[in-house]
Formats: sequence, structure tokens, C-alpha cells
Amino acid sequence: MFNAILENLPYLLRGFLTNVQLAVFALGGGLFLGALVGLGRISERPWVYHPVTVYVNFLRNIPLILVIFWFYFVMPILVGRTLDPFVSAAVSFIVFEATYFGEIFRAGFQSISKDLVGAAYSTGLNYRQTAAYILVPIAFRRMLPSLITQSIITFQDTSLAYVIGLQEMVRRTTIVDSMEVRSIQLYSFVALLFFIICFVGSRISRHYEEKSRKAKVL
Repeated sequence: MFNAILENLPYLLRGFLTNVQLAVFALGGGLFLGALVGLGRISERPWVYHPVTVYVNFLRNIPLILVIFWFYFVMPILVGRTLDPFVSAAVSFIVFEATYFGEIFRAGFQSISKDLVGAAYSTGLNYRQTAAYILVPIAFRRMLPSLITQSIITFQDTSLAYVIGLQEMVRRTTIVDSMEVRSIQLYSFVALLFFIICFVGSRISRHYEEKSRKAKVL
């Protein structure tokens, strides 16, 4: 009954590994850029705040799949050479997901007392040091459940990279299905793998959410 899966399991799992690798790059770059975006969104400098706000509002209101297409088809024209599908997808995800992580960080930054920030300045820290040692670490801890939830969404979205030919799991499953014609079992297997990863992630998010709630009560 599951011959199509068993016979092609190594091939399919290599595609799943590509999803994981893409998610790692997207989360690493997205979190770093997102922290900068969050700082820009609370900046009192108009030349910082307004460009960052335009960037966030623009990308958050267009589909991710269009961003993937744009980087894959337009960037080669701008840089003068073709880009690897994985590189194109990774850059697309970093640029796109940073807007969501940035808004999460912004909420975290704004939850921090101004008195705490003022105390940091009074010790001689400048804005960059205050952001690095006070704002980002505290906001990260407070927003951890939301960051994990967005990370789960990012991992799910990595399957969209199939549209530019990236050999991730959905793309490889489609290739196998075209030969085996076992759509139900093959795509059910894909759904099961994604479900397991995302379910575990959701439980981790719930754990930190409960931990944060108990800390507030205490």
C-alpha cells in the first residue's frame, strides 16, 4: 500500500531536508533583520521610521509567492546573472519574514518601560548599546511564543519555493507522483511530516506562553 513512499523515501527526505535548510536560513536572517526593522519602527528619526514603515506595509500586503517570483525573475536582470533557486528563495523569505518578525519585535520593544530605557541611558549607554543589551534581549524573551508561532508559519511556507523549481519536498513529491500516480498516499505523507514538525513547534510555543503567564502572576 505504501510502496510509492518506501521506494522513494530517500529522495523525498532529501527534499524535506531542503525545506528545513531553507527554514533555518529564513529564520536566522529574518530574526536578525526583523530586530532591526522593529527598532526602525519605534525610531524617533523620521528618515529611519518612514522608509522602514513603507517597507513593512508594502511587503505585508502582497503574497509571499509574488516576492519569491520577483527575486527569482527580476534579480538576475539587476545583478546580471542567474541566481540559484535556493538562494533566491532564501533571500525572498528573509526579506518577507523580517516584516512579520519586525512587528513582533516592535510590540516587544514598546512593552518595555521607558523608565528602564532611561535608566540605561543614565548609565552612559548610547542608543546602539541600549538596543543590544536591553531592548532586544528583553523583547526577545517576552515575544518568544509569538516568534515561535511565526517560525512555524515560515516553515510551512517553505513549500512555496516549489514554484521556482527548488527541489524541496512538495516538488519532489509531485515528480514522484507523476511516475507512481499515488497522490493520496504521497501527499498524505508530506502532510504528516509537516504536521509533526509544526505540532511540536506549537507545543513548544504553548510551553513558553504558559511559562510567561506564570512569571507575570508571580
